[in-house]
Amino acid sequence: MQLEQQLQHAQCASPFNQLGPRFDSAKSILSLTAWVPHALSIKAVDLKTGLEIGELKQVNGTHLFTGDFKAQAAPLAYSLHITNADTHYEIVDPYQFKEQAYHAVHFVDHSAQNVYKQLGAQLVSLDVGLAQPIEATRFAVFAPNASAVSLIGDFNFWDGSCLPMQKTDFGYWVLVVPGIRPGAKYKYQIKDAAGNSLPHKADPVGFSAEQYPSHTSVVYDHNAYQWQDSDWIKHAQKDKYRTPMSIYEIHLGSWKRPDRDSNETYLSYRDLVKELIPYIKDMGYTHLELLPVSEFPFDGSWGYQPVGLFSPTSRFGSPDDFKYFVDQCHQNGIGVIIDWVPAHFPEDGHGLARFDGTHVYEYEDPRKGWHPDWNSCIYDFGKDTVRQFLVANALFWIDKFHIDGLRVDAVASMLYLDYSREDGEWIPNVDGGNHNYEAISLLQWMNREVYEKFPHAMTIAEESTSFPKVSRPLFDGGLGFGFKWNMGWMHDSLHYISKDPSYRRYHHNEITFSMVYAFDENFVLPISHDEVVHGKGSLLRKMPGDEWQQAANLRAYAAFMYGHPGKKLNFMGNEIGQAAEWNHDSSVNWHLLEFEKHKGIQSLYRDLNGLYAKYPALYELDSSHAGFEWIDHGNAEQSILSFLRKSDGQQQKIYCITNFTPVPRDNFLLGVQDEGTYQLLMNTDDKKYWGSGYKVVKKMTSKAKSWNGQPAAISINLPPLASLFIIFKG
Repeated sequence: MQLEQQLQHAQCASPFNQLGPRFDSAKSILSLTAWVPHALSIKAVDLKTGLEIGELKQVNGTHLFTGDFKAQAAPLAYSLHITNADTHYEIVDPYQFKEQAYHAVHFVDHSAQNVYKQLGAQLVSLDVGLAQPIEATRFAVFAPNASAVSLIGDFNFWDGSCLPMQKTDFGYWVLVVPGIRPGAKYKYQIKDAAGNSLPHKADPVGFSAEQYPSHTSVVYDHNAYQWQDSDWIKHAQKDKYRTPMSIYEIHLGSWKRPDRDSNETYLSYRDLVKELIPYIKDMGYTHLELLPVSEFPFDGSWGYQPVGLFSPTSRFGSPDDFKYFVDQCHQNGIGVIIDWVPAHFPEDGHGLARFDGTHVYEYEDPRKGWHPDWNSCIYDFGKDTVRQFLVANALFWIDKFHIDGLRVDAVASMLYLDYSREDGEWIPNVDGGNHNYEAISLLQWMNREVYEKFPHAMTIAEESTSFPKVSRPLFDGGLGFGFKWNMGWMHDSLHYISKDPSYRRYHHNEITFSMVYAFDENFVLPISHDEVVHGKGSLLRKMPGDEWQQAANLRAYAAFMYGHPGKKLNFMGNEIGQAAEWNHDSSVNWHLLEFEKHKGIQSLYRDLNGLYAKYPALYELDSSHAGFEWIDHGNAEQSILSFLRKSDGQQQKIYCITNFTPVPRDNFLLGVQDEGTYQLLMNTDDKKYWGSGYKVVKKMTSKAKSWNGQPAAISINLPPLASLFIIFKG
């Protein structure tokens, strides 16, 4: 196929070999070749001198123009002055910057971070010896099996014949285009190996994107925003295992909706600064955890079917707006965790699936590359370029958006080759087992990179099996996560609390079993979005009994959670006792706070967060046996649990006791370790929490009476369906 035909049909894979300048020093001849659709005439101008080099001639009535000119040397750079039927304009010919284009991929495989520092749309200043550098954007995309790739955008009327990209030996396609600046919209037009056109693809490393229906990538300047959170970053270096962590999990699109008279569908990132941050501070949460913010096409996926891994969703504003949101969180003492989804991605045409006509990002065999639960693709965790892509993305959010932690979604689905598959539907590993060694090593690499490069950050695994050492260091054979969600505690405790109190005696082991393994991992106790959706009912509606008993059960359970070893996580709406299960298309039912019951539940969560942060006994030794001791775990008949939480060196001791029945217990004896005075810190049955106000004394003095295996005891009145926190004062 002739050059003109290749260019016309967007099938030119080596434009640098055909277009741009050629200088023959022996003959002092400068040859210029340009391809400009719809041009009628083209003149070349030396950018240093401003002098005209000469006029290029049209080849056979096509869009190809050439010219040979006498010259003593090749120009440092030149522009093309173009006339078409409608207008006259000037461009700096992109095909004179071959070396600058190739620079993007020379070292991309030397470090995972180079993926987002070199690929995608990178703003560059071309210093070619002129008085001022030439401002341009360098594009680089990985499509190793494509026969041709073109850059298309609003700068060339989405015409794939205008800007063919150059294929490199590494499988990347590159081009530097002067004049393209932040805000320009673009995609890639890709032809598969047989020359067939594929759906226009968004940039896999695009930093900003538009919503449906275009899903276009947008050129973005990561250096424009000026961060103001340096104090927070220093503060965040502290030991997270020995500090309080109460996480508010939130879906940004449904926490609160704009006023009815607003034209907006969602609160923006900047709206959330004004409304969400004051609420988090008032409630005393230490961290926000955001359901996935990476760009995603389908609202109903809640972000768990991401396409633009390197772009915060534009539903709520620009990348700078999201940076401002994180910055303001930090300046107000709030850490930000995001859900990170490396387990799967959707098949949307503009996304990663069959990116160049082949399985560039996903496993080719559907027994490994297709997720039966979510009808989506699975990354090829064994392919170097994919591994780099994912590790780079983890680092990217911490580097460019100052994220404090990554909660990694669906880790179990990555670890097991037979996850949600029947016999014959999966491929064993080299040892005949079901562990995905490639995914395991990827997660280990990701964790090592995060903790080495960003020691202030943390990683948290949502892992639902008993896979060993998820939150143990790599040198100990672990996966290297900082924390792991305690799905066992969540399942068992919710199953227990949903039982009628008269039957709880038969399920007592479910509420105590978590302490058998409580220190095997560094646990977060989650009551997450997954527990209040898809017919599971809200947290309040899981509770048995009449209206009062439901609220009392919820309050007792919440305090039990705050007393139990492990960091805390609650999904939005739990803290006000929302009756309806979560609906991503509407807001939290804030109107419920007009009622005393819901105000009381909210007050309890606020006070629990305050109590938890104030007393080191409740958090300092979360990951150590030394911080916990049973007082009585065997009182199944009365469904009463009691345990002791201790700070480092036992400087502080807090006794936690829960009555899981509606029967009050007067003069109940609780064994204690020390003789002296004890003070009630919290009673979830207090009237301010919409409790019954059953009489409980605020101060107690122990008696030298052996009880519960302890040398002393205090006598208390246990209210119905209530948790009490009692501190030893000395």
